[in-house]
Amino acid sequence: MKLQGKIAVVSGATGGIGFEVAKHLGAQGATVIINGINDEAGAERLKILQDAGVNAEYYGFDVTNEDQVNEHIKTIGDKHGKIDILVNNAGGLGGRSRFEVMTTEFYRNVMALNLDSVFFMSRAAIPFLKEGSHPTIINFTSNAGWNAGGPGAGIYGTSKAGVHAITRALAKDLAEYGIRVNAVSPGTIDTDFHKQIKSTKPEVFQSWAKNIMLGRLGQPQDVASVVAFLASEDASFITAETIQIGGGQALGI
Repeated sequence: MKLQGKIAVVSGATGGIGFEVAKHLGAQGATVIINGINDEAGAERLKILQDAGVNAEYYGFDVTNEDQVNEHIKTIGDKHGKIDILVNNAGGLGGRSRFEVMTTEFYRNVMALNLDSVFFMSRAAIPFLKEGSHPTIINFTSNAGWNAGGPGAGIYGTSKAGVHAITRALAKDLAEYGIRVNAVSPGTIDTDFHKQIKSTKPEVFQSWAKNIMLGRLGQPQDVASVVAFLASEDASFITAETIQIGGGQALGI
Protein backbone atom coordinates (compact mmCIF):
# COMPACT_ATOMS: atom_id res chain seq x y z
CA MET A 1 0.00 0.00 0.00
CA LYS A 2 1.33 3.41 -1.01
CA LEU A 3 1.06 5.08 2.39
CA GLN A 4 2.18 2.19 4.55
CA GLY A 5 4.02 3.46 7.62
CA LYS A 6 2.83 7.05 7.20
CA ILE A 7 1.30 9.09 10.02
CA ALA A 8 -1.55 11.25 8.73
CA VAL A 9 -3.35 13.94 10.72
CA VAL A 10 -6.73 15.03 9.31
CA SER A 11 -8.55 17.94 10.94
CA GLY A 12 -12.34 18.15 10.90
CA ALA A 13 -12.52 14.44 10.10
CA THR A 14 -15.67 13.38 11.94
CA GLY A 15 -17.89 13.80 8.90
CA GLY A 16 -18.24 14.75 5.25
CA ILE A 17 -15.12 15.15 3.16
CA GLY A 18 -12.73 14.89 6.11
CA PHE A 19 -13.95 11.43 7.07
CA GLU A 20 -13.71 10.21 3.47
CA VAL A 21 -10.16 11.54 3.33
CA ALA A 22 -9.31 9.64 6.52
CA LYS A 23 -10.83 6.45 5.08
CA HIS A 24 -8.86 6.77 1.82
CA LEU A 25 -5.57 7.45 3.58
CA GLY A 26 -6.18 4.56 5.95
CA ALA A 27 -7.05 2.22 3.08
CA GLN A 28 -3.66 3.11 1.57
CA GLY A 29 -1.94 1.96 4.77
CA ALA A 30 -1.51 5.19 6.73
CA THR A 31 -2.07 5.44 10.46
CA VAL A 32 -4.80 8.07 10.59
CA ILE A 33 -5.23 10.63 13.36
CA ILE A 34 -8.70 12.15 13.09
CA ASN A 35 -9.69 15.40 14.77
CA GLY A 36 -13.01 16.98 15.65
CA ILE A 37 -14.88 18.82 18.39
CA ASN A 38 -17.79 16.36 18.76
CA ASP A 39 -16.37 13.52 20.84
CA GLU A 40 -19.42 11.31 20.32
CA ALA A 41 -19.12 11.59 16.55
CA GLY A 42 -15.37 11.11 16.88
CA ALA A 43 -15.83 7.83 18.76
CA GLU A 44 -18.31 6.60 16.14
CA ARG A 45 -16.02 7.46 13.22
CA LEU A 46 -13.03 5.94 15.00
CA LYS A 47 -14.89 2.65 15.42
CA ILE A 48 -15.83 2.61 11.73
CA LEU A 49 -12.21 3.09 10.73
CA GLN A 50 -10.90 0.50 13.16
CA ASP A 51 -13.56 -2.03 12.14
CA ALA A 52 -12.35 -1.55 8.55
CA GLY A 53 -8.83 -2.47 9.63
CA VAL A 54 -7.43 1.05 9.69
CA ASN A 55 -4.94 2.05 12.37
CA ALA A 56 -6.69 5.15 13.68
CA GLU A 57 -6.82 7.48 16.68
CA TYR A 58 -9.15 10.31 17.63
CA TYR A 59 -8.15 13.61 19.26
CA GLY A 60 -10.86 16.07 20.22
CA PHE A 61 -9.71 19.68 20.10
CA ASP A 62 -10.65 23.03 18.57
CA VAL A 63 -8.38 23.93 15.64
CA THR A 64 -9.13 27.63 16.17
CA ASN A 65 -7.65 27.46 19.67
CA GLU A 66 -3.89 28.00 19.50
CA ASP A 67 -3.13 26.40 22.86
CA GLN A 68 -5.21 23.29 22.16
CA VAL A 69 -3.60 22.84 18.75
CA ASN A 70 -0.08 23.16 20.17
CA GLU A 71 -0.81 20.71 22.97
CA HIS A 72 -2.43 17.99 20.88
CA ILE A 73 -0.13 18.15 17.86
CA LYS A 74 2.84 17.86 20.22
CA THR A 75 1.22 14.84 21.88
CA ILE A 76 0.66 13.20 18.49
CA GLY A 77 4.14 14.04 17.22
CA ASP A 78 5.88 12.88 20.37
CA LYS A 79 3.92 9.61 20.39
CA HIS A 80 4.71 8.70 16.79
CA GLY A 81 8.03 10.48 16.42
CA LYS A 82 6.91 12.19 13.23
CA ILE A 83 4.01 13.40 11.12
CA ASP A 84 4.14 12.57 7.40
CA ILE A 85 0.83 14.03 6.22
CA LEU A 86 -1.16 16.97 7.54
CA VAL A 87 -4.57 17.57 5.99
CA ASN A 88 -6.07 20.91 7.04
CA ASN A 89 -9.66 20.05 6.22
CA ALA A 90 -11.52 21.81 9.07
CA GLY A 91 -13.50 24.84 7.96
CA GLY A 92 -16.95 26.09 7.23
CA LEU A 93 -19.26 28.88 6.13
CA GLY A 94 -20.09 29.93 9.68
CA GLY A 95 -23.39 31.45 8.54
CA ARG A 96 -24.12 34.34 6.18
CA SER A 97 -23.76 38.05 6.77
CA ARG A 98 -23.54 41.09 4.49
CA PHE A 99 -20.62 43.41 5.14
CA GLU A 100 -22.84 46.32 6.12
CA VAL A 101 -24.23 44.49 9.13
CA MET A 102 -21.39 42.06 9.80
CA THR A 103 -20.15 42.00 13.37
CA THR A 104 -16.48 41.88 14.20
CA GLU A 105 -17.14 38.68 16.12
CA PHE A 106 -18.65 36.99 13.03
CA TYR A 107 -15.75 38.17 10.87
CA ARG A 108 -13.15 36.84 13.29
CA ASN A 109 -14.92 33.52 13.82
CA VAL A 110 -15.06 32.76 10.08
CA MET A 111 -11.46 33.81 9.53
CA ALA A 112 -10.34 31.75 12.52
CA LEU A 113 -12.16 28.63 11.37
CA ASN A 114 -10.87 28.70 7.80
CA LEU A 115 -7.51 30.50 7.91
CA ASP A 116 -6.17 30.74 11.47
CA SER A 117 -6.67 26.98 11.82
CA VAL A 118 -4.38 26.32 8.85
CA PHE A 119 -1.69 28.52 10.38
CA PHE A 120 -1.99 27.01 13.88
CA MET A 121 -2.01 23.39 12.66
CA SER A 122 0.81 23.86 10.15
CA ARG A 123 3.06 25.75 12.54
CA ALA A 124 2.61 23.15 15.28
CA ALA A 125 3.21 20.23 12.88
CA ILE A 126 6.32 21.55 11.10
CA PRO A 127 8.89 20.17 13.60
CA PHE A 128 7.33 16.71 13.27
CA LEU A 129 6.91 16.97 9.48
CA LYS A 130 10.66 17.55 9.29
CA GLU A 131 11.03 14.04 10.75
CA GLY A 132 8.60 12.52 8.26
CA SER A 133 9.12 10.62 5.03
CA HIS A 134 8.22 12.70 1.95
CA PRO A 135 6.19 14.99 4.25
CA THR A 136 3.32 17.04 2.96
CA ILE A 137 0.67 19.54 4.00
CA ILE A 138 -2.63 19.55 2.10
CA ASN A 139 -4.96 22.48 2.72
CA PHE A 140 -8.62 22.82 1.85
CA THR A 141 -9.81 25.92 0.10
CA SER A 142 -12.95 26.38 -2.03
CA ASN A 143 -14.29 27.74 -5.29
CA ALA A 144 -15.41 30.66 -3.13
CA GLY A 145 -11.74 31.55 -2.82
CA TRP A 146 -11.73 32.28 -6.55
CA ASN A 147 -15.13 33.98 -6.92
CA ALA A 148 -15.35 35.69 -3.47
CA GLY A 149 -18.46 33.72 -2.49
CA GLY A 150 -22.10 34.62 -2.99
CA PRO A 151 -24.15 37.25 -1.14
CA GLY A 152 -23.51 36.95 2.56
CA ALA A 153 -20.56 34.61 2.04
CA GLY A 154 -17.95 37.25 1.30
CA ILE A 155 -15.86 36.63 4.41
CA TYR A 156 -15.96 32.89 3.77
CA GLY A 157 -14.62 33.54 0.27
CA THR A 158 -12.02 35.94 1.67
CA SER A 159 -10.82 33.39 4.21
CA LYS A 160 -10.52 30.71 1.54
CA ALA A 161 -8.59 33.08 -0.73
CA GLY A 162 -6.27 33.44 2.24
CA VAL A 163 -5.81 29.67 2.23
CA HIS A 164 -4.69 29.89 -1.42
CA ALA A 165 -2.10 32.47 -0.41
CA ILE A 166 -0.84 30.72 2.73
CA THR A 167 -0.49 27.48 0.74
CA ARG A 168 1.93 29.13 -1.67
CA ALA A 169 3.73 30.92 1.16
CA LEU A 170 4.15 27.73 3.18
CA ALA A 171 5.39 25.88 0.10
CA LYS A 172 8.13 28.46 -0.41
CA ASP A 173 9.00 28.52 3.27
CA LEU A 174 9.23 24.75 3.68
CA ALA A 175 10.68 23.59 0.36
CA GLU A 176 14.23 23.49 1.75
CA TYR A 177 13.07 20.82 4.21
CA GLY A 178 11.45 18.73 1.49
CA ILE A 179 7.97 19.48 2.83
CA ARG A 180 5.48 19.85 -0.01
CA VAL A 181 2.40 22.07 0.45
CA ASN A 182 -0.64 21.96 -1.82
CA ALA A 183 -4.33 22.73 -1.66
CA VAL A 184 -7.51 21.26 -3.05
CA SER A 185 -10.37 23.54 -4.06
CA PRO A 186 -13.64 21.58 -4.21
CA GLY A 187 -16.60 22.80 -6.19
CA THR A 188 -20.07 21.88 -4.98
CA ILE A 189 -19.76 18.61 -3.09
CA ASP A 190 -22.84 16.72 -1.86
CA THR A 191 -22.27 16.83 1.92
CA ASP A 192 -24.11 18.11 4.99
CA PHE A 193 -22.57 21.52 4.20
CA HIS A 194 -25.56 21.94 1.85
CA LYS A 195 -28.04 20.03 4.04
CA GLN A 196 -30.33 22.98 4.75
CA ILE A 197 -30.81 24.14 1.17
CA LYS A 198 -31.08 20.52 -0.01
CA SER A 199 -34.06 19.99 2.32
CA THR A 200 -35.74 23.41 2.04
CA LYS A 201 -35.06 24.26 -1.62
CA PRO A 202 -34.45 20.97 -3.44
CA GLU A 203 -35.08 22.57 -6.83
CA VAL A 204 -32.25 25.04 -6.24
CA PHE A 205 -29.95 22.27 -5.04
CA GLN A 206 -30.70 20.16 -8.11
CA SER A 207 -30.15 23.13 -10.44
CA TRP A 208 -26.54 23.51 -9.33
CA ALA A 209 -25.51 20.50 -11.39
CA LYS A 210 -26.38 22.40 -14.59
CA ASN A 211 -23.52 24.83 -13.93
CA ILE A 212 -20.93 22.07 -13.50
CA MET A 213 -19.08 20.86 -16.57
CA LEU A 214 -19.51 17.19 -15.69
CA GLY A 215 -23.22 17.66 -15.05
CA ARG A 216 -23.25 16.40 -11.46
CA LEU A 217 -22.32 17.41 -7.95
CA GLY A 218 -19.11 16.00 -6.56
CA GLN A 219 -19.04 13.29 -3.93
CA PRO A 220 -16.70 13.22 -0.91
CA GLN A 221 -14.90 10.24 -2.47
CA ASP A 222 -14.02 12.39 -5.50
CA VAL A 223 -12.13 14.78 -3.25
CA ALA A 224 -10.60 12.10 -1.04
CA SER A 225 -8.97 10.32 -3.96
CA VAL A 226 -7.23 13.54 -5.02
CA VAL A 227 -5.97 14.11 -1.48
CA ALA A 228 -4.66 10.54 -1.31
CA PHE A 229 -2.74 11.14 -4.54
CA LEU A 230 -1.24 14.40 -3.26
CA ALA A 231 -0.23 12.63 -0.05
CA SER A 232 1.58 9.89 -1.93
CA GLU A 233 5.08 9.79 -3.34
CA ASP A 234 3.48 9.73 -6.81
CA ALA A 235 3.03 13.49 -6.27
CA SER A 236 6.60 14.03 -5.06
CA PHE A 237 7.24 16.95 -7.45
CA ILE A 238 3.95 18.78 -6.92
CA THR A 239 4.01 21.73 -4.56
CA ALA A 240 2.50 25.22 -4.29
CA GLU A 241 -0.43 24.09 -6.44
CA THR A 242 -4.18 24.35 -5.94
CA ILE A 243 -6.13 21.58 -7.62
CA GLN A 244 -9.72 22.50 -8.37
CA ILE A 245 -12.25 19.69 -8.18
CA GLY A 246 -15.48 20.15 -10.10
CA GLY A 247 -17.02 23.56 -10.60
CA GLY A 248 -17.51 25.42 -13.82
CA GLN A 249 -13.88 25.86 -14.78
CA ALA A 250 -10.79 23.68 -14.87
CA LEU A 251 -7.78 24.83 -12.89
CA GLY A 252 -5.08 22.62 -11.49
CA ILE A 253 -1.61 21.26 -11.78
